[in-house]
Amino acid sequence: MQLPQWLARLNRYVTNPIQRRWAGRAPSFGILEHVGRKSGKPYRTPLTVFSTDEGVAILLTYGPDRDWLKNLTAAGGGRMQRRGRTFAVTDPRVVSKAEAAPRIKGLGRNLFPRLPFENAVLLRRVESDGQDSPRMP
Repeated sequence: MQLPQWLARLNRYVTNPIQRRWAGRAPSFGILEHVGRKSGKPYRTPLTVFSTDEGVAILLTYGPDRDWLKNLTAAGGGRMQRRGRTFAVTDPRVVSKAEAAPRIKGLGRNLFPRLPFENAVLLRRVESDGQDSPRMP
């Protein structure tokens, strides 16, 4: 299943600006910081995020043809603000939900396979020196 594109547009212009205020601190959300592949403009996209052993997984609720995913793939990564911390993510890989499900850990482990979406993006967390990554410009 894939949510309709009109809902994606509504979220982009109405819901996302509101969610950016709290999504980086809420337990099941995160804010993906990425740079426009053509404009070079920094973007902050709120998403539902699941923890994995190597990083995070994001269900593709509107399908794989998303600007944030294209930007992330072109740049090879970005940053994720989650639970009040910011860390680098890299190696975006689109996989089936079935392939991603065994990698989910924590409370999302039971919910993830039940959600009606077909694909997910796996992102590897880049370990740093123990400090939060700096914010994008």
